[in-house]
Amino acid sequence: MSETISYPNLIAGTFPRQTDKVIIAAGANLVAGAILGKITVGALSAVGAAVAGNTGNGTITGAPTVAAGTKPGTYRLVCQEPYADKGTFILEDPDGITLGVVTVGTAYSANGLTFTIADGSTDFAAGDSFTITVTAAAGSGQYKLCDKTATDGSQNPCAVLAEDAGSVSAVAYATVYKTGAFNSGAVSLATGTVAADVKAALEALNIYLVTADNNVNVC
Repeated sequence: MSETISYPNLIAGTFPRQTDKVIIAAGANLVAGAILGKITVGALSAVGAAVAGNTGNGTITGAPTVAAGTKPGTYRLVCQEPYADKGTFILEDPDGITLGVVTVGTAYSANGLTFTIADGSTDFAAGDSFTITVTAAAGSGQYKLCDKTATDGSQNPCAVLAEDAGSVSAVAYATVYKTGAFNSGAVSLATGTVAADVKAALEALNIYLVTADNNVNVC
């Protein structure tokens, strides 16, 4: 047996559809056909600390400000040019990529981090170092409209909303499709994200976006 449901209906053919009940994050009124991503990454926090064995006794901001989307992991600052009451440090990200130069006594604010290395009564020596450890809290597990520029996990598409749902001010419960075939002209994504951006990731989950004349059926 096969069936064909033509555009503009959401469903495209009889490919098996599995559903689930999920929580839609507050912030938007969504309509059936919205392609959703799951929030898997929560708020970021950072801890700055001196590495044992430093010659200088200056300090670094203990809780640097960290911007959304900053890469989690351990950042390293190594003193490159020490001099009286000042000095410069090279900042490297968790993958060892050099991000810039940090001057002692001057606030640094770039690459998602804001902090200051303060001079102490004993000057820094070459090789003195600090670390900044950025960690991400667990995400809420709620779902929101998929946006390829997001950094909270929702940039990864994983479901199609089966009914109108959502609220600007409160979370909502809704039914979603976790598998199935859907008309590409009946789905929606965040502004700037298009079907081609999510097609491959969805197909890996057995979610297919097809045109109205190319329905996916099970006979």
